[in-house]
Amino acid sequence: MGEMFEKPAIHSSQKRLTKKPLVLAAVMLAMFMGAIEATIVSTAMPAIVADLGGFTLYSWVFSSYLLMNAVTVLIYGKLSDLFGRKPILFLGIIVFLIGSILCGFATSMQTLIIFRLIQGFGAGAVTPIATTIVGDIYTKEERAKIQGYLSSVWGISAITGPAVGGLLVQYVSWHFIFWINIPLGILSLIGLSLFLHEHVEKKKHEIDYIGAFLLTVAISSLMFVLVEGGSRLTWGSWQTISLFALFVVAMIGFVLQEMRAKEPVMPFTIWKERSIFIANITSLSTGIMLIGISSFLPTFVQGVMEQTAIVAGFTLTTMSIGWPLASTLSGRMLITIGYRATSIIGGISLILGSIVFVFMTSSSGPVWAATGSFFVGVGMGLTSTAFIVSIQSSVGWQQRGIATAANMFMRNLGNTIGAALLGGILNNRLSTYLSTHAPAAGKKLTVNSANILLKDSERNKLAGTVKNMLQNGLTSSLHSVYYVVLTFAVLSFILILFLPKKDQGSV
Repeated sequence: MGEMFEKPAIHSSQKRLTKKPLVLAAVMLAMFMGAIEATIVSTAMPAIVADLGGFTLYSWVFSSYLLMNAVTVLIYGKLSDLFGRKPILFLGIIVFLIGSILCGFATSMQTLIIFRLIQGFGAGAVTPIATTIVGDIYTKEERAKIQGYLSSVWGISAITGPAVGGLLVQYVSWHFIFWINIPLGILSLIGLSLFLHEHVEKKKHEIDYIGAFLLTVAISSLMFVLVEGGSRLTWGSWQTISLFALFVVAMIGFVLQEMRAKEPVMPFTIWKERSIFIANITSLSTGIMLIGISSFLPTFVQGVMEQTAIVAGFTLTTMSIGWPLASTLSGRMLITIGYRATSIIGGISLILGSIVFVFMTSSSGPVWAATGSFFVGVGMGLTSTAFIVSIQSSVGWQQRGIATAANMFMRNLGNTIGAALLGGILNNRLSTYLSTHAPAAGKKLTVNSANILLKDSERNKLAGTVKNMLQNGLTSSLHSVYYVVLTFAVLSFILILFLPKKDQGSV
């Protein structure tokens, strides 16, 4: 329905002046910057925690980044519809680079978390607007193929990211994993500056500041409850209840504000399209399970399996290899069997990958972990590509930015909720396990004692009984996380079944 609402003047002039292959290269560089950051940080986190300490703050390193990413993605998407893609993407890349530089200079977990907030503030613009630019400059028929190219970025980053990250951690310093983004961001800025040309209609806009503020308050309070609830804050404490009440009030206020705002951050009209609604809700679910694997798998591989950072990176690499391979295949499948069938196959793959993690033990070996990652990557590649192509084909230029951003927002929100929820489960389960078993063995162990497992030199000094206790506790806790991941994989599959059948066999 959306193609009839295109803005001919803007769309055609972009096609006439913009050098599409060079813009695509610049966009892929920007996306590669974000993709390699994700794989490197996950691989390096055990080394970072071992150096800076603060295992209880582990999930906050991801949650702080994802919080700002989730909050700003909608705002950036709307601003790109109002003022054009180029200036907003420029802003995002520059802020992301500033945050990356600061992260490399972090001297404590607290400062690292603050700098990750800045990094996430910029990252919110990169992936959604880069993806939207592709939707602008390529035709409806070309998008499935080009989305496969964009997804290949994750495959390249998967091969180089963990390998480079592991080498830097092992032979140089973890600080450099953040600074590797700098040349990539600068090259992307140069490419976009020279080759992307937009002609956006100049008019006065009413930016929805109130909606943006209420959204920030709602997500921040919910995330804090999920991370700290049952750990530092008891579920029945006045702080927990107050924060949850603040979330409910702010979210209700956000919905009411969006319904009356002239140019809302989140126009609910786009959710009336059934395919968009299902795609967005499913993206929330897959976002939760995705962060649970990418955040905590290296901890299992290094702390329980006693493998190196490079091997831990390899187990994540297979996910990011499966993702682009499936995305490339998805472009063809969309044309032959349609969105729904492609997404269903992806949903089955997500379940298979999650089952592999549920049955993973300390003796399973890294290949077992890598197999589970690969299946999850295939599932994400099939579903995410189908969702984006479907959404961009359902709306016109004026709403393509916010529609794309809304889907990214739901996945990012899932990442944010997942990092907080699953991090809270991990801390809570490990704390319970140690409080039950450690006293019986005459030992004083806390959640932060898990730091020792992540550093070879310190782990090897542990007495056999203490090491086994910590590893058994970590294994038990991470299995609780993977059962939740499997639950969301099943939920994602059920949601996919509700996709409309009308698109079957066509793009």
